[in-house]
Amino acid sequence: MALILLGAWLLYRIVRRLIEQVTRGYALPANVAMVTRRTAGFLIFGGAVLWALERLGASGAVLWTAFTGFATVGAVAFFAAWSVLSNMFCALLIFTTRMFWPGDTVEVIENGEKPGFKGRVLDINLVFTTLEESGSAMEGTTLKIPNSMFFQRAVRRWHGSAPTLPPAIAAAGPSATDRVPR
Repeated sequence: MALILLGAWLLYRIVRRLIEQVTRGYALPANVAMVTRRTAGFLIFGGAVLWALERLGASGAVLWTAFTGFATVGAVAFFAAWSVLSNMFCALLIFTTRMFWPGDTVEVIENGEKPGFKGRVLDINLVFTTLEESGSAMEGTTLKIPNSMFFQRAVRRWHGSAPTLPPAIAAAGPSATDRVPR
């Protein structure tokens, strides 16, 4: 096993010198040399570790199956959590940039031809922003919009007097003097 690792180290030194000579000879950027060295080191030392483990009795097929299984589970977990993590990060951005606040009237604009989602902001939590769209508090409609939507589309926010909304919505929101100064 020590001979395998020693051989890998010597091979890496030779490949590293070759990469340096090619980089100087062709005047390549330092980034190209760095990426090439790292890739070569990963392949050489990764192969040496696998070879050493095989010499110790571990099956290459079992190691490969375990590696691909862990990689697959990790990829699925990453993509499953991506939407939730994206919405949580966007909630943080909404709060820190003060994009809008509860009580503001906002509209998420789809494009220039179609009207978007519009209403008074009732709540902003880690995943959704709740907009009161129409009706009263008992019989009205609310929209729960994922926070990431506010960073994928244009957002219109009204300042001062908001556009005409149903009376129940207008009565439910805080007045302009109750809002936090921006």
